[in-house]
Amino acid sequence: MLDRYAIKIIKAPLALSATLLDKLGLSANQITISGFLLGLAAVPLLALQQYQLALVFILLNRLFDGLDGALARKQGCSDFGGYLDIVCDFIFYSAVVVGFALADPAENALAASILIFSFMGTGSSFLSFAIMAAKRQIESTVYPHKSLYYLGGLTEGTETIGCFILFCLFPEYFQLIALVFAALCGLTTITRILAAKATFTTEKS
Repeated sequence: MLDRYAIKIIKAPLALSATLLDKLGLSANQITISGFLLGLAAVPLLALQQYQLALVFILLNRLFDGLDGALARKQGCSDFGGYLDIVCDFIFYSAVVVGFALADPAENALAASILIFSFMGTGSSFLSFAIMAAKRQIESTVYPHKSLYYLGGLTEGTETIGCFILFCLFPEYFQLIALVFAALCGLTTITRILAAKATFTTEKS
């Protein structure tokens, strides 16, 4: 719900930063990999219950995720770049949840498992829609700059990062926050399936 508004706020500073990165000779894929590695650094910190420091690396990952897209649009988007970005994103999202499970397995493991399970729904409904949209040559009017059809929902990137921030600021409430967000992810999956049915069904049922 919030991505389209967040993009309007960060678009200009990201474009300026991308210009500087381009002058330094860096590529979008280099930024993607660097951000991914920074994000993974949060996992052992979470396991050690260093939540505030882990949050720094989580936010750095998201910053780099925005920078690689801005840089790609400046240098020229590529299919592999879009592919690499989405793969790294999904691994990162799950890795953060695993970090909290490692921090307190007895208390957090079940809620973490349920949340990752819900991520399978949001991830598969997102990517499957993109595949079928590309097959039918349907383009997004909301996110035309994306390398693949970006299907929105109740829980998009901005909401997910908001959830991670809450995890780090209030780790004692991880279970509650995780279960609530998992339920929201479930609603997102359902609404995406309904959207896909409305978009791709050509025959009356």
